[in-house]
Amino acid sequence: MYAVAGRVKDEDIALVRDRSSIVDVISETVTLRSAGGGNLKGLCPFHDEKTPSFNVSPARNVYFCHGCGQGGDAIKFLMDAEHLSFIESVERLAGKAGIQLRYDVDASGPAAPRPQTGQRQRLIAAHADAVDFYREQLGSPGARKAREFLAERGFGRDAAEKYGCGFAPDSWDALAKHLRLKGYTAEELTAAGLCKPARSGSLIDRFRRRLLWPIRDLGGDVIGFGARKLFEDDDGPKYLNTPETPIYKKSHVLYGIDHAKREIAKRGRAVIVEGYTDVMACHEAGEPTAVATCGTAFGVDHIQVLRRLLMDSDSFTGEIIYTFDGDAAGQKAALRAFEEDQRFVGRTFIAVSPDNMDPCELRLAKGDLAVRDMIAGREPLVDFALRQTIARFDLDTVEGRVEAMRRAAPLVAKIKDREKRPEYTRKLAGDLGMDLEPVQRAVNNAVRGETAAAQPAQRAAADSPQRLVERESLKLALQEPVLAGPMFDALGPENYGDDVLRAVRSAVGEAGGAASATGGAVWIEKVRDACGDLGGQVLVSELAVEPLRVDGPVDPRYVQVTLARLQAGALTTRIRDLKSKVQRLNPVAHKDQYLALAGELFSLEQQARALRDQAAGGL
Repeated sequence: MYAVAGRVKDEDIALVRDRSSIVDVISETVTLRSAGGGNLKGLCPFHDEKTPSFNVSPARNVYFCHGCGQGGDAIKFLMDAEHLSFIESVERLAGKAGIQLRYDVDASGPAAPRPQTGQRQRLIAAHADAVDFYREQLGSPGARKAREFLAERGFGRDAAEKYGCGFAPDSWDALAKHLRLKGYTAEELTAAGLCKPARSGSLIDRFRRRLLWPIRDLGGDVIGFGARKLFEDDDGPKYLNTPETPIYKKSHVLYGIDHAKREIAKRGRAVIVEGYTDVMACHEAGEPTAVATCGTAFGVDHIQVLRRLLMDSDSFTGEIIYTFDGDAAGQKAALRAFEEDQRFVGRTFIAVSPDNMDPCELRLAKGDLAVRDMIAGREPLVDFALRQTIARFDLDTVEGRVEAMRRAAPLVAKIKDREKRPEYTRKLAGDLGMDLEPVQRAVNNAVRGETAAAQPAQRAAADSPQRLVERESLKLALQEPVLAGPMFDALGPENYGDDVLRAVRSAVGEAGGAASATGGAVWIEKVRDACGDLGGQVLVSELAVEPLRVDGPVDPRYVQVTLARLQAGALTTRIRDLKSKVQRLNPVAHKDQYLALAGELFSLEQQARALRDQAAGGL
């Protein structure tokens, strides 16, 4: 027997159980398919699995997972799946079934007025009232800019109504006053993320002078908002989302999932776009499976949500289609998506929009059909990743072909369908213009864990002391950023001769620089996310745990010596190149140029000599 908070009358609880279809409740979050004998099955929402072991019995109105042992009725499912209390689960199911609950003061006392509901339901109710308030404001004179924003992107009144768009008025506390009059406490509105305390101690609205989109969970409840800046004098970010709250976890939320979930399950595919208007554009263009993340990158938790809807298992595979702009940032995002690709059993694709247009812009410029054609023209994500990787190298040279092979081999090794690896290996050899044997060997080495990202750096280190120093300097930045910070940040990517090591150095800068970090897993992940080179991403993880080449604790002297050697080595390379150029010049015919280069060479040699003196000591 569950512990009953609020003492709902026992007969009402029994009525809720009787009228709540376990299939309807679970289908909100899990795609169910026939398991024979009148039962249904799906991927368990309570643990990660590839083969469905989650069974539902419509006849008995119960569920049970043979993998983790979770089971119960519709009330228990909501308690476990959405972390509701017993009373909150009963109240939600009662509301859907149209049942008016009665409450007792105690087990034997007379019926009493309904007590305050649980926190989640109060926060959900506050969001529902906020939606109504914001939607009404969208029609006000002050919201003209918001209406124009939508109209310029092809969305009229009907679309705004369909997606619940609203407007936060030019007021510091209009929503706060409205909701307080409805009986919500300041604590509840703060916990919901709708308002925040002011310095004066009063309550002010979180959103002001912005276009709003309500963000819903799988069940359709509004749990947060996304807000778009409209006015140039708004010094806030372009998009502002609800903060983390008891009901809003951005890593779990997908905008549009409430509209898309049934079509995702029906069509066996999900389209991942980048923004709220892109979701709207895809749905309006006839692609109702589009969803978007809310203020965070597409990650593991989002994948788990989609896997359950897609029934992504060993016996059934769906499609995940990523859409990204065709510019450099979009390509970088697509390559990062390849890293998460292996979490899906199903097939993953990429649809790159033409002329760097997002789906919303594409729909405006070329119509609904163009959006559908873009998605229909998708290509396997691994094909895109391979093409983008080898495109960075000069395949007309031996060095370029070998380096391209080393970077691309790990991508082939990561293909989860092992039967496809030989074909992609042959394709890679053809694209590189190389014999199959060395490419096959590189892929096999990567499969065995000798990743191609690490191989070039390791081989270079074996051949060149300078590569060893380059690796060591990056290890210091990743493992000892507080100590190495300012000295490391002063030396740019041009000091690294290896492409992948240079990419990692650039990523450190994009992540804010070593001087801004305190170290630890968060810093490592930040650098890894900032690295657009797939091989570099793997190398970041490797360098983060590879021991430093020093006995005992690292001190400032070791950092100074390492970075001096790094800079000295880079200068030596420049000196060698400059000497070659000077030797090719005729000192008479090109006197001015010869003298200028000779002077530069002399200066560089002095700098290199000083750095070598500074770096005296052994690594």
